[in-house]
Amino acid sequence: MLPSAFRHGLIGLLLITPALAAPTAEQRGKAFARVNCARCHAIDRTSKSPLEIAPPLRTLHQRYPVEALEEALAEGINTGHADMPVFELSPDQIHDLLSYLKTLE
Repeated sequence: MLPSAFRHGLIGLLLITPALAAPTAEQRGKAFARVNCARCHAIDRTSKSPLEIAPPLRTLHQRYPVEALEEALAEGINTGHADMPVFELSPDQIHDLLSYLKTLE
């Protein structure tokens, strides 16, 4: 039989470990940006965009209210230049990406 203090500590660890392992909306949004946006856009607070004409994601809130991007992301962003792919995100992806963009404001 395990000592009581050890059992309680072990139970506590088992209860909090899944919460620590589950990525947050912000983390999932950053992962999405890394996979889908980082080829052209800076996705952090300091980097320069790899493609000069691509604005850093940290500046999007200066051009548009971040919440206003929800509809554009759902319908498909089309910027009018050939290098920008059209994206249509699921509601969960939109939530995650907008949550991440808000951390960059």
